[in-house]
Parts: sequence; structure tokens; C-alpha cells
Amino acid sequence: QVQLVESGGGLVQAGGSLRLSCAASGRTFDSYDMGWFRQAPGKEREFVAAISWSGGSTSYADSVRGRFTISIDNAKNTVYLQMNSLKPEDTAVYYCAADYDASKWRVVGVADYWGQGTQVTVSS
Repeated sequence: QVQLVESGGGLVQAGGSLRLSCAASGRTFDSYDMGWFRQAPGKEREFVAAISWSGGSTSYADSVRGRFTISIDNAKNTVYLQMNSLKPEDTAVYYCAADYDASKWRVVGVADYWGQGTQVTVSS
């Protein structure tokens, strides 16, 4: 059974930092791209960042580029999202995702596998 388990969410003041983790299990992911989406109340789910399993390729939404960094630890089957300079508009439930091809994620938010989500709240 494939599982993506997120952790690391919480409440932080504007300007602060959080690191999200996504532990993947249940299959071999070396052909997969991994990434993060987020969904704020009343809004559609949106792409945040993606990384190839090798770690050699990354992409970011314009709204987070320069503030967020995605990384991967293949030995631990874990993907991270380091979030710095957080803003109130970053408040959302953050979801980990895995798919064969993350190139579509800027256009359509579908993936083979999803985590359960972790809440990030940024206070002003």
C-alpha cells in the first residue's frame, strides 16, 4: 500500500520558517516526480514545487520561488519543503504528491498519489 505521510506543519508568525516532510513508502519511487501542492480555504488546490526523484530537477510556483526550497533524501524516501519568509497568504493545507510526470502540475493538479495534508498557518 502506497503511503505519503506529511509532517511539520504548524503555526508561525509572518517572516518565520517551517520545514515540511513527506515520507513515501509502499513502492519504488525512482521513476516518480515528487512535489507539494497547497489549498487555502475557498480556493482551488495549487502547485507549489516539484522535484525529480534523483533531485536533479526542480520547479517552483512563481509565488514561492526564492522563499521555498524543495529537496529529497533518497536514502530516507523523504521529500522536504523548506519554507522561509512565510507570509499570511501562504496559509493553507499542504499536500505531498507523487506522479510519473510533474510537468503537468502547473496546469492540472492531478497525481498518482497524495498525502493526507498538513496545515500551515501564518499569522500576521
